[in-house]
Amino acid sequence: MKQINQPGRIHVVFQPKEKTSLAAEPEWHRHPAHEVLLDIEKEMEHLIGLADLKILVRELYATAYINQKRIEADIQTKGQMLHMLFTGNPGTGKTTAARIIASMFKRLHILEKGHFIEAERADLVGEYIGHTAQKTRDLVKKAMGGVLFIDEAYSLARGGEKDFGKEAIDTLVKQMEDHQNDFILILAGYPREMAHFLTLNPGLHSRFPITHHFADYTVDELYQIAEQSAHEKWYDIDSAAKPILMEKIAEEKRKQGFRFANGRNIRTMIEKAARKQAIRLMKQTTHSKKDLRLLKGEDFELSK
Repeated sequence: MKQINQPGRIHVVFQPKEKTSLAAEPEWHRHPAHEVLLDIEKEMEHLIGLADLKILVRELYATAYINQKRIEADIQTKGQMLHMLFTGNPGTGKTTAARIIASMFKRLHILEKGHFIEAERADLVGEYIGHTAQKTRDLVKKAMGGVLFIDEAYSLARGGEKDFGKEAIDTLVKQMEDHQNDFILILAGYPREMAHFLTLNPGLHSRFPITHHFADYTVDELYQIAEQSAHEKWYDIDSAAKPILMEKIAEEKRKQGFRFANGRNIRTMIEKAARKQAIRLMKQTTHSKKDLRLLKGEDFELSK
């Protein structure tokens, strides 16, 4: 993590580094005052990977907690901007992270309402001059006291100079300035596209003091997601099918490159395997409970 101190804010940028373990807990985790963090971390236990996200959530909590202690100690504390920028390929957990952070801020009373609004280009961009600015202002008004999450934010600029998306960007920047601590804006999208997006308005980059990159899942992590997804649908993956599925996952990652949708692709694989299992079981006249739950290697056949 790299910190850049600026007047009235801390700019936090998370960079790839060695994994930090959260297993060795200090004494604070036994303190009842930190029940909110303990509950949030318990909710995140089922999330595969995302170690850096879990560290970010703990740091956001700690900052909010200590700021409250500073206020109680009569130390002048300026409100911190908490707008965030999430970069990463599809299916890497950006939306899930935004919802978790919104929930935590609500429980810490950092946000008055703590509601979560998910938006896309069509929710901000209008059809005629002046329409876009009004739509964007209305959306921000609805988000007051909560979190506004805009995925694929770079799509606001995809129409070129004459597109109304630029008007939406400019209006967002103005709203962030006018309502610095009244709502939290989280923008998300592909790394390369988001880097270009930030160049479209000179005040855009400085409005996001927290930037977090969501790395692609490893093949091992994707297999764990596959197991988790299967169990959620009351299926079991045959132990003999593991190397076949691992090879299938690795093949898809190689073949699709940056277009590989990580967790989304894995859930699709499980759904396809369930359909193939159904065809396979139709050939049998009797079906045990184990048969009905088991996904075999042939259900995860490799692409030809």
